[in-house]
Amino acid sequence: MKKYLDIVNAIEQNIREGTYRPGQKLPSIRSASKEYKCSTSTVVHAYAELGKRHVIYSISQSGYYVVEKPEDQEGDEIQTIIDFASVLPDVNVFPYLDFQRCLNKAIDLYKHQLFTYGDSKGLESLRHTLSSHLARDQVFAKTEQIMVTSGAQQALEILAKMSFPNGNSAVLVEQPGYDIYLRYLEAEGIPVSRITRTSAGIDLDDLELKFKQGGIKFFYTMPRYHNPLGTSYSANERKAISRLASKYDVYVVEDDYMADLGEERGWDPIFSHNRTAHIIYVKSFSKVIFPGLRLGAAVLPEHLAEKFHSFKAYGDTSLLSQAALEVYIKNGMYERHKRIIAPQYAARIRALNEAVEQYNHAGLLQTSDVRSGIYVQFKLPQTVNLDRLIKSLESRKIRVVSGKGFYLTDNPDREKFLRISISRVHPEQIEEGIKTIIEETERFSKGYHVTPS
Repeated sequence: MKKYLDIVNAIEQNIREGTYRPGQKLPSIRSASKEYKCSTSTVVHAYAELGKRHVIYSISQSGYYVVEKPEDQEGDEIQTIIDFASVLPDVNVFPYLDFQRCLNKAIDLYKHQLFTYGDSKGLESLRHTLSSHLARDQVFAKTEQIMVTSGAQQALEILAKMSFPNGNSAVLVEQPGYDIYLRYLEAEGIPVSRITRTSAGIDLDDLELKFKQGGIKFFYTMPRYHNPLGTSYSANERKAISRLASKYDVYVVEDDYMADLGEERGWDPIFSHNRTAHIIYVKSFSKVIFPGLRLGAAVLPEHLAEKFHSFKAYGDTSLLSQAALEVYIKNGMYERHKRIIAPQYAARIRALNEAVEQYNHAGLLQTSDVRSGIYVQFKLPQTVNLDRLIKSLESRKIRVVSGKGFYLTDNPDREKFLRISISRVHPEQIEEGIKTIIEETERFSKGYHVTPS
């Protein structure tokens, strides 16, 4: 990366963390050149780029200042809400200006194609780009195997409806698991089997037994940054799942929707370990860029690609968005944005873990061991009434999510927990929020409204 971009990234990071406040004057060009150990012309280039992005502005014979944005002037009520519930990406890290440039470039490049419905498999040039992009994560696939979808959810819904070569019909799901997909499977009347997953992982003997007993079309799993646990499978678990899939002719749908939000290196997906084409890899781009993009990709074994395509049938994703994503990836902006946001989320997780360690003296909360991603599970004592605890936290302007919805409706074996998301919580609010959650849990565990939920 060019030196001036390192300076741009560092200053944007300082603004997000509050080191540089709205309206604050930045270091002079000469001071910045000493701080970043570069020439003054490099600093001038960096400041000019920040000006183009409307991050800073200059005043003649005075210097450079941080732009005051409308969100910096929000009311105190909004600022006092501690939001551990939202899973949407932080609006303050959305790459608006970069993506706007990519949209303009895409219009210039594809102005004739954008007025057609397009290929239902997805823009061919984007699929070529994705083939190289996915290979960096050890997902090696031909262009013909890649289908661009309207978010990861569309891919999951098509796979649930498709017939598979093994002739089986049931979908095996983790419990707890992704709530929206569980509700979809139930609403569509699709046969579902379940397997327990905890913060410690999965019982591989139980998984083998379920594969062996037959009837499983595919096993749906979130191996990395699981929703709601936040944990990831170990390398041994990922290899074992791949091996069992091949041994018993059961497919695995690997939902790697948060692949780009972690800092760890060398994390190979289940897809990379399989040699018998039993793994379907699904990825979302909305979590890294912004939700409204609604773009995902499914990588399918060649013998399943045409059947999947027949269910998709028509072009239902914006060609303009696809073209802009292609430009965004090819220009290196996607990788750059990943490097910006991953440390931010990791820092919030660290702050959360530190707060738990500081205030959870009685050990009432059991937390999943998470270092990356956005989710952490807070297991509660059985005596605590979950619904009343959540209402009490709401009265103290803290939003959390109950663990109840992450189970199949007919599953009686539910753990009592809160799902905590650090995606939208302000970093400076994390300690206060965790302290309050622990205080309320202690209060409810000591006999205040202890009716079981």
